[in-house]
Amino acid sequence: MSDIRSLFVTRLYRAHLSEQGSIDAGELRASCYSIAEDDEAGQEWCEQNGYPGYTSYASLTDLPWRFPIFGELVRCLDAHVAAFAEELGFDLGDKELKLEDLWINILPEGGSHSSHIHPHSVISGTTYVAMPEGTSALRLEDPRLPMMMAAPTRRKDVAEELKSFVYIAPEVGEVLLWESWLRHDVPMNLSEEDRISVSFNYSWG
Repeated sequence: MSDIRSLFVTRLYRAHLSEQGSIDAGELRASCYSIAEDDEAGQEWCEQNGYPGYTSYASLTDLPWRFPIFGELVRCLDAHVAAFAEELGFDLGDKELKLEDLWINILPEGGSHSSHIHPHSVISGTTYVAMPEGTSALRLEDPRLPMMMAAPTRRKDVAEELKSFVYIAPEVGEVLLWESWLRHDVPMNLSEEDRISVSFNYSWG
């Protein structure tokens, strides 16, 4: 009798922020817009680099210090990341997973974010502040895809764990976590309203 097992599993953590603390969604959304409006350096970087909408990634590195709501958010994220690290079976030794980066993303209609990884961190993720109807999901790519040069494409009805790409449509208030080597992208926002999220990286040290 044949024995087929799943090996080298890729984990995706999905939960509501509220499971590890309370965040005022309205205040978080208002803060994102307020920061975007005042961050001239960030606006300039987005314009120079052809980034649609706004991101604070290249301009602001101290959001938790500037705005208390982001400090509260980090405390929630720390707990979620600790739970995910436990699920992953990480042996952290005498080091710990620490927040390395935290940034705002505002994608207007027509905006997208191309495929990428986060090579200098261990766990990456995003929490969702505004997800209007029709906005784009998060697309995750099978990390083995570059090695499948001669493989046929998979049937559309194949099980999720065998798909080459998986689309996740998160809700406002949810947090998604994955290991930072997992390639991902955000397809074009087809909604007339902004898609707002806060992304982050955790490093080990």
